[in-house]
Order: sequence, then structure tokens, then C-alpha cells
Amino acid sequence: MEGVLLVLILLVVACVGFVVWGASRASSSRNAASLADAQADARRVIDRLGGQVINLTGTNEAAKQALADASERFNAAGSQIEQATTVKQAMLAKESALEGLYYVRAARIAMDMDPGPEVESLPGQKSAGAVTEDRRVEFEGRQIEASPTPSERTPNYYPGGRVAGRPVPAGWYSEPWWKPALVAGAWGLGSVLLFDAMFSGMHGVGYDAQGFESGYGEGYSDGLAAQDAGYDGGGDMGGGDGGGWFDGGGDGGGWGDFGGGDFGGDFGGF
Repeated sequence: MEGVLLVLILLVVACVGFVVWGASRASSSRNAASLADAQADARRVIDRLGGQVINLTGTNEAAKQALADASERFNAAGSQIEQATTVKQAMLAKESALEGLYYVRAARIAMDMDPGPEVESLPGQKSAGAVTEDRRVEFEGRQIEASPTPSERTPNYYPGGRVAGRPVPAGWYSEPWWKPALVAGAWGLGSVLLFDAMFSGMHGVGYDAQGFESGYGEGYSDGLAAQDAGYDGGGDMGGGDGGGWFDGGGDGGGWGDFGGGDFGGDFGGF
């Protein structure tokens, strides 16, 4: 009798082990398939961006700057997808490439060309809004301008999103004043004054002075954040802060190359 019981116990243990092993294999297969799909999707967007970067040449300052930013995003996305070992990492690579496509569209607009097909929305983009009127403000001894259109005075494009938790509207600017916060991950003490002067009362932008100062911008309200949750079919692009890449997309490398420019001195107060 004891021998029979021992055999039965061994059989039960073997069956349980087989079921666990089978479930583990199935889960691994699903994860591998999901990763492969995410990588393929990212590479599709990266390849599209690469073709644009290679074939376009800027004919004015705004277009040249936008294409330089697009090229930077292309390089960052390529590096990210090569290192991606999870679905989320592959999606971040795609996000970087999508940002690059927005810069390509901006360059084409600056050269009076057809902007091309629409590009998927980026995290935080809808809630941040867009610049709808020309603004010129005095800040820390210099003038900063914003405009819905490119010009010699506003050659720096931003596709819109959250940078270090704060909504920065899409538009053209006289200088990329958001980059120090993008790199550092936090805004300086004077940022509230700048945002208030630049965007207060402007229709179409997702900015509230009191909310910004109190930290409301960190999620930019649950309701508005939910607006952006539909990105790529409801996928979690991670980072959503500046968003994906507007926090560098998890890749700080692409944005670290401007230390030799004006940012060393001009943005000290940021």
C-alpha cells in the first residue's frame, strides 16, 4: 500500500511540474513574440525617419535646426532599439523615432514643403497643447519668443509634451529654453515666471500658473493625462514625462551634445 501511495505522489508531483513547465514555456513564448513585434514596430518607424533624414537638406536656419534634431533622434532611436530587451524599451525607441518624425515635419513646413503623412501622438502632447499666437517676453535679461510658425527669430521647434513634469506646448521658439530641464530632470526657480509670462492667457496651451507652481503639472491632471493614454492603441510608453523623450525617452545621450553652446552660461538661472 505504501508503495502505491508513493507512486501516486510521484505521479502528482510530476504532473504539477509538467503543468508549471508548460505554462512557463508558453509565457516565455508570448513574451518573446511581444518583444519581437514591438521591435519590428519600432524599426519600421526608425527606418522611415532614417529615409527622411538622409534625403532632406535644410534650406534655412529653422529647417536646418529641425533636421539636426531629427538626426539626433534617429541616432538615439537606433541605439535604443539595439539595446532593447523588453517591450517597454522597444516602445521607447519607437517614441524617439516618432519625435524625430515630428522634427522632419517641422523642417518640411519651414521649407514650404508638404509636411507629409500624420505622425502618431506622443505622450503628453495633447495636454500640453500648442502655441497659437506670437509672444515675446523678457526673462533674465534676454528676450524669448514663441510663435506658431517658423521664422528667423523663432528657428527652434518643439513638438509638444511634458518636460520634467511640466507641459511645454508645441511651437517655434527663439531658443530651446526647455533643454536644461530636459537634461537635469527639474526646472529652475525662475521657470514659473517664464511659463507665466510666455503662456498665461494663450488659447490652446495646457498651462496653469497656480497648478504649475503647486506641482499640478507633474501629471498635468489625471483627466488630461488620460487623454494621452490612448497612444499607440493604449500602450504604455513609459516615461510620459517630458515625456518619454521628453525626458530623453530614457535616453539622455542624444541631448547631451549642446554643452558647448549657449546653455553653459545663458541657462545658469534655470
